[in-house]
Amino acid sequence: MHNLAIALHKKGYQVSGSDDEIFEPSKSRLDNYGLLPAKMGWDATRITKDLDAIILGMHARKDNPELQKAQELGIKIFSYPEFLYEQSKDKKRVVIGGSHGKTTITAMILYILNQLNIDCDYMVGAKLDGFEVMVKLTEEAKIMVIEGDEYLTSPIDRRPKFHLYKPDIAILTGIAWDHINVFPTFENYVDQFRIFIELINPDGALAYCELDEHLAKLVPATAPNLKKLPYGIPQYEINEAGQTFILEEGKKIGLKVFGEHNLMNINGARLVCNELGITNDQFYEAISSFKGASNRLELIGENNNTKVFKDFAHSPSKLKATTNAVKQQFRNKKLVACMELHTFSSLNADFLGQYAGAMDLADTAIVYFSKHAIEHKKLKMISPEEVKQGFARDDLMVFTDSNELQNYLKSIDYSDKNLLIMTSGNLDGVDLKAFAGEIIN
Repeated sequence: MHNLAIALHKKGYQVSGSDDEIFEPSKSRLDNYGLLPAKMGWDATRITKDLDAIILGMHARKDNPELQKAQELGIKIFSYPEFLYEQSKDKKRVVIGGSHGKTTITAMILYILNQLNIDCDYMVGAKLDGFEVMVKLTEEAKIMVIEGDEYLTSPIDRRPKFHLYKPDIAILTGIAWDHINVFPTFENYVDQFRIFIELINPDGALAYCELDEHLAKLVPATAPNLKKLPYGIPQYEINEAGQTFILEEGKKIGLKVFGEHNLMNINGARLVCNELGITNDQFYEAISSFKGASNRLELIGENNNTKVFKDFAHSPSKLKATTNAVKQQFRNKKLVACMELHTFSSLNADFLGQYAGAMDLADTAIVYFSKHAIEHKKLKMISPEEVKQGFARDDLMVFTDSNELQNYLKSIDYSDKNLLIMTSGNLDGVDLKAFAGEIIN
């Protein structure tokens, strides 16, 4: 939401906003643009008929006094995705969906377009090198690239966000059950992707990972007239120095990223770029210098013996893919993998069994969760024993105290090991880059 506020400010709109609490880096960035509210909290007197529109985020509740006042006054209320569609309805919309890899593929496509000086608007879920903000809205750009989240649109619109974008070009990376607080069954979750496919422009195109068993069944049976572009893992090799090369059309394209999921992401991004008129040669030349998206298998510290990575992985499929990628890339190193249960789904006792086998390739597997986070989400408390059973790994180490976890990780001899930290949080307030510095020094 704060990125959207900045984007609209840069477009020339007069922007104001409200929240009950604003965290960093949003707080400093809003302040830098003169958009930080003078005081926190909700105040219905801020809402007047002078406002052209309200953009409603998911954080507000139905009984929010400012929302209720806007409804009483009949002010136009947009959800975040509704407003993005409104700003892009006359552009070619590219929407990246799927349970994993959305941010990375969005980042790849934006990187390629930027390298080739092709102007576009966008919304992406991570800060990218070379891009000032995570949302860009202009009058001039003919293309809008949107990361299509399947979570709910707003407190008063229970549709998944990606149902509102009506793409001309789309990509689906895979389906792995998530957001069980919203989609109580796997079948209900899969159905949201079927609806998304049916909302693609009939003259458009859909790239999809044919190695995903659910997409392999769903896509051929849906929207029969849609142009469908299946993709998988390209041929590749890893040299002794740990660099990955794609082997394509008699060429070896060296990469700065690694892992089979990244290779699949590259293949999917290539098909989308082809639909935008970009050739394979142009694509491969540009992608060879792509370093990845923030928090996605990001190298945050290294010395001659050890590398420390952090990744946003939190769902079972992401956890398994990320763990396997690091282990495969650095076969001569042992892997210490630490993940935090942080989301609603991951902290739900009924969901823990989905993690069975997710960290099996790690030599040392560690799970951390905060009891405070469970209480804050008003969930039933889980136990370390339940976590061990869920992951189906007897030697799994489980911590519920962040200081104890940090002390343990610091006590390890990393001379022949890499460390992978996976979380959509920060291990209860840990500066992960500073912590990586302590590990390697």
